[in-house]
Order: sequence, then C-alpha cells, then structure tokens
Amino acid sequence: MEILYLLIPLSVVLVFVIGAVFWAALRSGQYDDLEGPAFTILTDDDRPGPTDPPRG
Repeated sequence: MEILYLLIPLSVVLVFVIGAVFWAALRSGQYDDLEGPAFTILTDDDRPGPTDPPRG
C-alpha cells in the first residue's frame, strides 16, 4: 500500500512530461503536414539512364 504513495505521483508527473513533449511537438509544427512526406517518397527525381542501343 505504501508503494502507491510513490507510484501515483510518479505517474502524474509522467503524464505531465508526456503532455509537455506532445505540446512542444505541436508548437514546433511537427504535425502540420501529415500527407506531404508520404507523397514525396512516391515522386521519382532520378533521371533515367541512357538506353542501350538495339543489338542486331
């Protein structure tokens, strides 16, 4: 039962720390554009190499 005197305040502090980290991420713009980075991996910026001449 005495362990609850430690665990309850510790869990409350942990919730506040997690909330502060989340709030800082929101304020810095971490979650502004959720779809943009997903589409940038689909765009192919590489130029195609030279094609081989037909053999024959």
